[in-house]
Amino acid sequence: MFRGYRDRADDSLLTLLGDLPELVTKLVKAEIDSAKAWVSRTAKDAGIGSVWFILALFFLFWLVPMILVFAIVGLSSWWPVWVSVLAVLGLLLVCVLVCVVIGALKFRKVLSRENPGQAVATDVRIVKEAGNEHA
Repeated sequence: MFRGYRDRADDSLLTLLGDLPELVTKLVKAEIDSAKAWVSRTAKDAGIGSVWFILALFFLFWLVPMILVFAIVGLSSWWPVWVSVLAVLGLLLVCVLVCVVIGALKFRKVLSRENPGQAVATDVRIVKEAGNEHA
């Protein structure tokens, strides 16, 4: 006997078929337990990874104003401060507009796609219509 297994070579077909539901039940329970463990590990790792991304966003939040101040101070060595501020503000507005246009185009592409639920509903409707034609 090895790890709780026994030699089933001499068992009859009916004995093997009788043991099949128990074996399938054990297999399904083992797969469910394995899936639960995987979800638990994955959720924990995703949570920890999310914390690191949030921390990176915190530092990025403070980095952006520093870069903008650096740009304004640098430009103010050639231009008056108010012109430097307007130049940086104009550049930021152009960046915002470009990001909005690109984002809108991507969302338009997403919204035009057929989701899986719609695809299943369409398939069911086609099958029903085909069934009604033959009846």
